[in-house]
Amino acid sequence: MNPQKPVGARVKISKNGPYLVSGGLPLHKETIGTNEADESVKWQKGQPYPAQEEYALCRCGHSANKPFCDGTHAKVGFDGSETASREPYLEQAQVIRGPTMSLTDVEGLCAFARFCDPRGKVWNLVNETDNPTASKHFVSQTCDCPSGRLVAWDNETGKPIEPAYEPSIALIEDPAQHCSGPIWLRGGVQLTGADGFEYEVRNRMTLCRCGESLNKPFCDGTHASIGFSDSE
Repeated sequence: MNPQKPVGARVKISKNGPYLVSGGLPLHKETIGTNEADESVKWQKGQPYPAQEEYALCRCGHSANKPFCDGTHAKVGFDGSETASREPYLEQAQVIRGPTMSLTDVEGLCAFARFCDPRGKVWNLVNETDNPTASKHFVSQTCDCPSGRLVAWDNETGKPIEPAYEPSIALIEDPAQHCSGPIWLRGGVQLTGADGFEYEVRNRMTLCRCGESLNKPFCDGTHASIGFSDSE
């Protein structure tokens, strides 16, 4: 995948502490909207937080001032060790080739948003991409995947099909699962590890904010199983 060009905005992971955001990244909430069958079908944008040039987002899940850090990580002895693979996305991805489009999938990045499930699941839809209706659903469902676990590719051009995002951060809410989801980095924001490692710049990625992911700094869906709540 051709990496996004880094922007001035950055997120720096502090050792066993918060995400340090700089560059004036806009912050707002995004809610997973569902249909009558409780399938994830649309994103609903919430009101933005007041603009700040720099701010620190809670990473341990215990701040009393969520989504912002209040120093609780030190009191609870939070272990924020980064255990996720640092290999580029495509080196980790499984490839499923369809007739006109293909799908890449890095299962370890799953944030449990479930946009991949409707209409028979994207892993089946990719095999029907020569059908215009199936192709449309395949593209929309992969582009709605917040973590970028799933990416659709045009076979003819060899290029990924990505939603257009301005550099921003969204805080995911998941009413259908009665929980709050991860921090959603969008638009090619540079993420830097506590040791200075610069992660691959991507259009979409989701960061753990419940403190319990086994794939830190990335979300692995644990927020749903523990019922994490962003109660401010």
